[in-house]
Amino acid sequence: MRALIAASMRDMMPAAAGLPGIADTDLDGFLRRLRREADPIYYLGLVLGTWVHQLTPLFTVGVPLPALLLPRTLRERHARRIVSTRLYLVRQAVFLVRLNAGMCWGQDPAVRAALHLEVYPADPGSFRA
Repeated sequence: MRALIAASMRDMMPAAAGLPGIADTDLDGFLRRLRREADPIYYLGLVLGTWVHQLTPLFTVGVPLPALLLPRTLRERHARRIVSTRLYLVRQAVFLVRLNAGMCWGQDPAVRAALHLEVYPADPGSFRA
């Protein structure tokens, strides 16, 4: 499942305008920590959002394949269209994937350096619910 979530995140946050994409970050490490530390309901939402993203290309680009099997140009078009659909529940489900992708991307030291931001210190692991 982690590989499928990562594929969806890579589709939503490619490299652009001199900034690294999420594929250039420690996405696997982020997803491992997220699975271990997130509330089960939150993680379930991420999984469901991933399935929505993967199974809806028929409605956004007219191709009856999972997003993972689409060529790059169609994956990019699908990612743009699915996050702006008028169907609120679909948009919100996919937003969870994009939100987590943004958290992974925004904490990466290379991304922060490209944005001229200070690198975050290491997580002390002191806050756990």
